[in-house]
Amino acid sequence: METKDIIYKLRMDKGMSQEELAKEVFVTRQAVSRWETGETIPNTETLKLLSNLFNVSINTLLGSPRNLICQCCGMPLEDEIMGKNKDGSLNEEYCKWCYADGVHTYHDMDQLINVCVPMMTKEGFKEEEARTYMINLLPTLNYWKRYEELSDDGQFEEFMNQLMKEINDLNIEGMPKVESLNALVGSYVNLPYRLPSGVSVKFLDDQTTYFGNQLEPEMGEGFCFGVLANMDFILVCTYEENGENPELLVYKKR
Repeated sequence: METKDIIYKLRMDKGMSQEELAKEVFVTRQAVSRWETGETIPNTETLKLLSNLFNVSINTLLGSPRNLICQCCGMPLEDEIMGKNKDGSLNEEYCKWCYADGVHTYHDMDQLINVCVPMMTKEGFKEEEARTYMINLLPTLNYWKRYEELSDDGQFEEFMNQLMKEINDLNIEGMPKVESLNALVGSYVNLPYRLPSGVSVKFLDDQTTYFGNQLEPEMGEGFCFGVLANMDFILVCTYEENGENPELLVYKKR
């Protein structure tokens, strides 16, 4: 689709008139009309406003002229999985697992490879093939090439270490020590927990990125421990295969 068709479709999907859209992005109705006839296209600043308004990337607004990939893990980027900056705008460089709310979530290439390889094997890659692919790919991506420039002098690593210490200090019976936390998007881990009243409640935001891991119990019991945390809380639960029968063990404000 061309930019004129994309803007028209996004406007109609949102139920907006040309005049309403014009007010949102500080232009005239005539300017919107010219976009939708293909006479002109929005300038860079207006494209940013349209991107925020419609929650789509500038690349999408321009008809997807570039094939975007995450510059941290190499995943093909679609609007739905793009990371977000601190102001909530989409970041067209990274996926939401590698970049959340303006923060890079991976600072160790080996850790990222260990997270990606099992996912790739589920897609048909052989484990060694997947590992070799990632070892060769990551050094070519901008984040890792510019790591010294983009790093935060260890502040994020310090934060993650503090999270793991707080989780391990809970001393939950049967749960092994947490040694790493990965970025996890809420929609993938937002399980419904049954309260004593019988009501099932979800505690997470589907669109937010959290940090967590799945842990096998020290004694095989047919279930897994799940840990999730962010700056505000720590959550520990158990669940069976495919997230069945989740049970909330701890929900603790930090």
